[in-house]
Amino acid sequence: MTRLSEYLLPTEKQPPADAEAISHKLMVRAGLIRQMGAGMWTWLPAGWRVHQRVVAIIREELDAIGAQEMLMPVLQPAEPWRKTGRLDIDELFKLSDRKGSELVLAMTHEEAVTFHVAQTVSSYRDLPLILYHFQVKERDEPRPRAGVLRTREFVMKDSYSFDRDQAGLEERYELHIGAYDRIMDRTGLRWYRVESDVGMMGGLGAHEYMAPCPAGEDLIALGPRGYAANVEVAKQDPNVHDDGAGNYTLGDEPLKIEQAIEIGNIFKLGTRYSEPLGASYLDEHGNEQPIWMGSYGIGPARIVAAAVEQFADEHGISWPRALAPFAVHLVAIGKAGTPERETAEKLYDTLRAGGFDVLYDDRDAPGPGEKFADAELLGCPLRLTLGRKSVESGEIEVQVRRERTPAAALPLDGDPAELIRAVDELWRSLP
Repeated sequence: MTRLSEYLLPTEKQPPADAEAISHKLMVRAGLIRQMGAGMWTWLPAGWRVHQRVVAIIREELDAIGAQEMLMPVLQPAEPWRKTGRLDIDELFKLSDRKGSELVLAMTHEEAVTFHVAQTVSSYRDLPLILYHFQVKERDEPRPRAGVLRTREFVMKDSYSFDRDQAGLEERYELHIGAYDRIMDRTGLRWYRVESDVGMMGGLGAHEYMAPCPAGEDLIALGPRGYAANVEVAKQDPNVHDDGAGNYTLGDEPLKIEQAIEIGNIFKLGTRYSEPLGASYLDEHGNEQPIWMGSYGIGPARIVAAAVEQFADEHGISWPRALAPFAVHLVAIGKAGTPERETAEKLYDTLRAGGFDVLYDDRDAPGPGEKFADAELLGCPLRLTLGRKSVESGEIEVQVRRERTPAAALPLDGDPAELIRAVDELWRSLP
């Protein structure tokens, strides 16, 4: 049961003084997140519901390509990182225990997963393999900013593929592209898959998944026939020309430059980690071969923030249906003990029995204006309002949050199953 009179949803009229990104402002104002320190954020109940909806979509699509979920520790020995040459990365948190043993707080898990695979995989019969987890990452970020977009601690889904050779890696890479494309489509975001640089990860090639919005820190170049690349990669393309003033062309056709948030990335690692960490297998001829790897990351928090950025309006958040914390925001106008409140209670029970996630604003204190403002700020896709006029007219007022569109009123009396069917039909028609 989710009654707003008993639910932790601390909405605010004003954003934090230092907030610049829309998602930072609105996620704090809507009571989804709260800051504990620089780059350290707590997800409050409604915000965590959104985060976990993203997690559920990712999990379903990873499981569908045969990936196996596990969980690896954040606190790790420093030695595997030393072997891969990544111990000196500035953003990596380093510490020692009481015995003086060197440790790190992982910012990604290539070292950990390769360590385990090196111990457990010995034959070509053990491959291919895809492993993944959702785990906290720690990053000594020099300039945390924009709420949950750039933080020092965050949850990431990282998956890893292990193959006998490059051809197998290419197959697993294509599987992940398909899964990631479906994930992005299901979230309701506008997105692009672009060619990118391998960066500190190393390897043979990479792509980034980008959500265009003004708060993005990256620039992407978009062109004819589906051309899409990170601007830094586009600059290295011999077919792309820069006039020196920030204008780019692909052949004779101009490229469109957009700001975007990086919400996922995938890498062909090759043997970058398997060789220094001794992850190998015996082939069918008994010869020892290095395992070929891929690495695939996606940030649920960044998907949440990107959704806020892309669809918010001057009144608040407007969630895509797949990510909304609740399907229906039911607003009761009238105090406890009145006929309209009793009718709202029955409607709440009917909606819940019909399988809907409902946030029920049963508070006595705020007036209708404040209740409506909170509903628009939180941004659930569908708002149902029930007050004295509803009881008198026998109709429930309906508003679709996206573009604040009124919908046809629903009958208050009649078969509950018909009411559920009508709400479900309206819900499924929403973006």
